[in-house]
Amino acid sequence: MTPQDHAQAAADLLKAEETGTQIGLLSARYPKMTMDDAYAVQNAISRAKLDQGRKVIGWKIGLTSKAMQYALNIDIPDSGILFDDMLFHDGAQVPKGRFIQPRIEAEIAFVMKSAVGGLDVTRDDIIAATDYVAPSLEILDTRIVRVDEATGKARTVLDTISDNAANAGVVLGPQRHPVDAFDLRWVGAITSRNGEVEETGLGAGVLNDPVESVVWLARRMAQYGQTIEPGQIILSGSFIRPVEAPPGAQIAADFGAFGHVAISFA
Repeated sequence: MTPQDHAQAAADLLKAEETGTQIGLLSARYPKMTMDDAYAVQNAISRAKLDQGRKVIGWKIGLTSKAMQYALNIDIPDSGILFDDMLFHDGAQVPKGRFIQPRIEAEIAFVMKSAVGGLDVTRDDIIAATDYVAPSLEILDTRIVRVDEATGKARTVLDTISDNAANAGVVLGPQRHPVDAFDLRWVGAITSRNGEVEETGLGAGVLNDPVESVVWLARRMAQYGQTIEPGQIILSGSFIRPVEAPPGAQIAADFGAFGHVAISFA
């Protein structure tokens, strides 16, 4: 892909977000696109949003579980950018029409107190840079069709990365814990929709340890000259399958002693 292709794809995705009308698969439009191309599209979206006055408040990590990696035939996670208009308070109601096809994932969020970055970032570096961890929900959305109706072809990881890793929102629970207060591998959640349990999972599903997920992010960002900054929220990755959130859905994640977090959709 050329820089012009990156810019056009980003513009199409931004229009899809604005109008609520999905676009076709970028992986079909650009059959030779690479992962670097996908991140270039994502970065073009980021530049456009920053020009619109948005602020970066953090990062999300996706495809951290083996199940999701197998589903997309990929062996590494991906990442996306959190912007200030994506943050919802615990118990908030998402206005009708805000998203196209929202889904929910339960995750452990890291909130950073100091910058961290570099290709040699370690687990100890992440722990030292973390202010606190909290229960969270990520709202996913897709500005690209999940399946092309004409061919039956499903979107690939390149489509997902281009689409800001399908990121759309973040909800932080009110509980804050020191990063070493719990064994995060054993922190889990029971995620319900309208009072019925939909998914359960444990933190160990995230690269065996959510801290290692943040290590991966810091190292990946270093490859692009980026660092994790103080105050940023890092969504370490979901340990459940996405839960559909149609209009009227009330989603709650019970993390036991770790806390709880909820969101509803008008």
